[in-house]
Amino acid sequence: MTRSELIAQITARSAALTVKDVETAVKAIFEGMTETLANGERIEIRGFGSFRLAYRPPRIGRNPMTGDTVPVPAKAVPHFKAGRELAARVNSDKG
Repeated sequence: MTRSELIAQITARSAALTVKDVETAVKAIFEGMTETLANGERIEIRGFGSFRLAYRPPRIGRNPMTGDTVPVPAKAVPHFKAGRELAARVNSDKG
């Protein structure tokens, strides 16, 4: 699902909200989440899941085209862990 599909789906569910209102709200939510993660903080949405930063140490990588070794710097990457309710709902249709 893309951001525009999410906005369209929310707008379709609520006749009281305009596309512009939903677009503004979705943008604000994503900006807030991005800012929180950028500050190194954790995000927890009960029933959905949590986001945190996972730190990857520096390592030596390899250029696949030339085979040369390349230093890869340390970095932080966002990590999502599904909540119990989300995991149960996703797996309820699986046999």
